[in-house]
Amino acid sequence: MYRDEIESLCKDLRLGPVLAEYDSIVADSHEEFLYKLLFRLEERRRVAGINRRTKAAGFEVIKFFNDFDFHETVLPAALNIESLSACLPFKAKENLIMYGRPGTGKTHLATALGMNAINLGMNVVFRKTSRLINELKADKEKKRPTSFWRQLEKADVLILDEWGYIPFERTGTQLLFEAVSSCYEKKSIVITTNLPFDEWNTIFYDERLTTAILDRLVHHGHLIMHNGQSYRIKHSKMQ
Repeated sequence: MYRDEIESLCKDLRLGPVLAEYDSIVADSHEEFLYKLLFRLEERRRVAGINRRTKAAGFEVIKFFNDFDFHETVLPAALNIESLSACLPFKAKENLIMYGRPGTGKTHLATALGMNAINLGMNVVFRKTSRLINELKADKEKKRPTSFWRQLEKADVLILDEWGYIPFERTGTQLLFEAVSSCYEKKSIVITTNLPFDEWNTIFYDERLTTAILDRLVHHGHLIMHNGQSYRIKHSKMQ
């Protein structure tokens, strides 16, 4: 009866989701109708927020926590699967360093934890470490502002994937130190690496900065060990 009037009012008030939901709600009272309508609108906003934060994070492939196999992953005494799933380290602004050979699930777990954080309302930034360095160097050389710093300012978690896979020269090391330093005790950092701590100085140009980076990451940090055979090799069709 009032369909056209309701549609016009929803457009004027920018309440498009109301128009999409209201006529499918079955209720026995005005109060029940209003509750169900508001619940649906809240769910729509929650899902839209998750989708927006997921797109902004920059994940290369989406992975989920429930799909990760922890059988060959060693967690520190202070953590367990439940506390990880609930993102308690991120809520405490603690860091996670995931160490292990290639193919042992480091990127999967880092991405999955990033998705859990997003589902909890947090903002996440994901970057391959080498790509981030190139991005920051290019912006610095052209003297233009980079979106990474603006995004990082609003972020709760920074994920740096494939840390140490290629060496960095002086400028790259300085930029990486700046990113890590800006997060110290303000945001959580997640690093995936196949390089033990005592070899970090082989990839960074400046030993002093390397020590400073390591110091900031290890303080308030947890080491997660990824053992076992490479998943990709184990499931390769070339065996």
